[in-house]
Amino acid sequence: MAVSDPTLETELALLSAGARTVIGCDEVGRGALAGPVAVGVAVIDAGVLAIPAGLRDSKLLSEPRREALEPLAKAWVLHSAVGLASAQEVDELGIIACLGLAGKRALTALHEQGVDITGSVVLLDGNDDWLNKALSTPLNVVTRVKADRDCGSVAAASVIAKVHRDRLMIEADEASPGYGWAGNKGYGSAAHMSAIAELGAHGLHRKSWLKISA
Repeated sequence: MAVSDPTLETELALLSAGARTVIGCDEVGRGALAGPVAVGVAVIDAGVLAIPAGLRDSKLLSEPRREALEPLAKAWVLHSAVGLASAQEVDELGIIACLGLAGKRALTALHEQGVDITGSVVLLDGNDDWLNKALSTPLNVVTRVKADRDCGSVAAASVIAKVHRDRLMIEADEASPGYGWAGNKGYGSAAHMSAIAELGAHGLHRKSWLKISA
């Protein structure tokens, strides 16, 4: 099946309608058994240049391609950030609340970089606005199914967040070897499940999820 490149059609329409900037937003690590859930955000405005060649939803790229494209994505957008919610927070609050918590942290980082969050439109991948559920002051959020595939700003956010989280899992594997996190990135591969059975759960595991998996 041919893979289509993302465009800026949606973002430019939002900017033409009055948005000062568009913040592409995507999550990674939602279904992992170990490690944080991460939310990436990437900001563009009407002066945005052409999308870097080859930039796509992180799920459609190999790990080496993501690593090569991540600095290009960061340089292409005006600002970017990644927010995290830990495995312990996932256990305590649930995954949907933690998506919002990680998103809130990412937006806080953008605010600290000088981004006018309230004057922006957040373009969120999917059909559920989990972001506003975590905010005391609602933002202008537009949800779009497959935005990570079709919208350049969201694809950039996806790659930036994926590379950031992957690096954390590789570092965790070096610190606590045996679970294969450098390869599985915390997802429930057969080898990962066997390692849990042999070594027991680690502090980076979402304990409530292990019970579900069992």
